[in-house]
Amino acid sequence: MEKVKSPKGGAKRKLRAHFLANIGRVMDSDELRAVADNQSEWARRVRELRTEEGYLILTHNDRSDLKPGQYLLETPKPQPAFARAISKETRAFVLDRNGFTCQMCGAVAGEPHPYEPSRKTRLHLGHVIDKSMGGTDDPSNLRAICSVCNEGASNATLTRPDLQKLLIQIRRATSQDQLEVLQWLLKKFPKQSADFLKP
Repeated sequence: MEKVKSPKGGAKRKLRAHFLANIGRVMDSDELRAVADNQSEWARRVRELRTEEGYLILTHNDRSDLKPGQYLLETPKPQPAFARAISKETRAFVLDRNGFTCQMCGAVAGEPHPYEPSRKTRLHLGHVIDKSMGGTDDPSNLRAICSVCNEGASNATLTRPDLQKLLIQIRRATSQDQLEVLQWLLKKFPKQSADFLKP
């Protein structure tokens, strides 16, 4: 590995500058540790660049072609600040309420994405009514949305299917798919399922 020249300053500043100077290039943990002057907290500083500053630094959780310990910054543009202002508690509540499932395409967190199998599904929070159109950060205006849908969802609002349309689609599905829906519902609602299945 060639020697990495680091700018002056703290580890996070050095890592930010290195990522921005190497957009689109895969970097491994050894290289980033060296950039951070071998500080043991270098990985935390990378997480802070993602969560606090909004840089979309990808890992093997985001793309299947990346190996564990590899990192990639695809764009210098961080997420908007309002998307990072949502509390951890609100984020956890919305993700749990939405079953850790993208509310646009149905992809499940951590599984291969149905439209891009080379990528693992990574969930973000999206606004039902966009902030630019007067939407708020209230949980009722937030939904889980995967990174694939989020890339094309700017200012787009997708209406949820009503009960009748949903039942029609399930009835049209194969018996095997209907059974999978049933198993998913039983797993998602264990308490209600136990009450419902009582003799």
